[in-house]
Amino acid sequence: MPRPLAASRPSRIARTLCAAGLAMAAALCGAQQAPTSTAGDPASDATPATTYPATTVPAVTAVPATAPAMPSATAGPPAPLSGPAIDFALVLPLDTPAYARAADAVRAGFLAAAGAAGALDRCTVIPHGEDGVIAAFDAAKARGARVIVGPLVRDDLKTIAIAGGDWPLTLALNQLDDGMALPPRMYSLALTVESDARVIARRALDDGVKAVDVIEGDSALMRRLASAFAAEWIGGGGAAPAAHAVEPTVASLGILRRTLGKAQPDAVVLAMDGDRAALVKPYLGPVTAYASGLVFERPQAVVARDLDNIRVVEIPWIVAPDEPAFERLPRRDVGGAALTRLYALGLDAFRAAQAFVDGAPDRLELDGAIGHLTLGDNRQFQREGRLAVYRDGQLVALDPTR
Repeated sequence: MPRPLAASRPSRIARTLCAAGLAMAAALCGAQQAPTSTAGDPASDATPATTYPATTVPAVTAVPATAPAMPSATAGPPAPLSGPAIDFALVLPLDTPAYARAADAVRAGFLAAAGAAGALDRCTVIPHGEDGVIAAFDAAKARGARVIVGPLVRDDLKTIAIAGGDWPLTLALNQLDDGMALPPRMYSLALTVESDARVIARRALDDGVKAVDVIEGDSALMRRLASAFAAEWIGGGGAAPAAHAVEPTVASLGILRRTLGKAQPDAVVLAMDGDRAALVKPYLGPVTAYASGLVFERPQAVVARDLDNIRVVEIPWIVAPDEPAFERLPRRDVGGAALTRLYALGLDAFRAAQAFVDGAPDRLELDGAIGHLTLGDNRQFQREGRLAVYRDGQLVALDPTR
């Protein structure tokens, strides 16, 4: 049933702000890459990394994630592993079935960008399984890596942050929960739905929207999208949005239509997946609707037409593939929009990591495949996706090329 929360909504938004974090960046990109649990984690039967043939990306020797033996009290420091020192160690959960498919898409993007830059001989991939991330980081250090890229899974990132090891500069591919600080030599480049929520709020404010309602799904991901939008919207001077929970029934949709007809908001935010958004769209009336591309797989044509006029924040790699910044970056068919976003994350991870080889940069901006990236004072990259709109079932960019 819809919930017209004129007075109660702000407290609910505050309680859920940045809560229920997903354990993996892949889960932010849509449910069709693999079934998800109620917590947003991919199911344990996700397709393993070997889904994609090795020929789809340049071959790079993987280093086993086995930590060097601890020295005795009289022994010196452990000798580095054999082989020339490398600049980049990509640490991914390729040996964890639940995350292997997502990790392989990131690996493919990272190595594709490294190959385009002529830097494959400066990279190594260190796979790890469940509970193996610390050993993988130790292996990266022993290998002489100057920059570690990873972890991908949020729980693994928490493990590394708590362990506090003396590891090289690290570019994590996820973010910690609010209130948890990154270790001093760690930076964060994450593909999160909160980034899209902030873009939607700023764009709606710029468009002159005065009143906005949020139509919210029931998953942790959708609650995160709704909460992040509300926080940015209220912080920008907007009035607290009303919220509606809608069931896929004729009765519930009819109530939504009548409620919106009485309230007459200037815009709505659809914090729901593509199929549910297509179901709800005909009941919205002429109101402007916004959504995050991270909760959409590319819908079938019959569904996509039901999404016409919905404004979506999407990654440039998908919505503006012909941009000059991407000319030298190879494209791979990794299987669906969710994995394509993770491939794009891998592309940007290598491009960003290059700036850390000689030490952490004070400032860094990049027109990335996942959005315009700006390194903030908090050692986290701020990501700004590209606004697009569905027209005749096709996603068309609205923003001009940067």
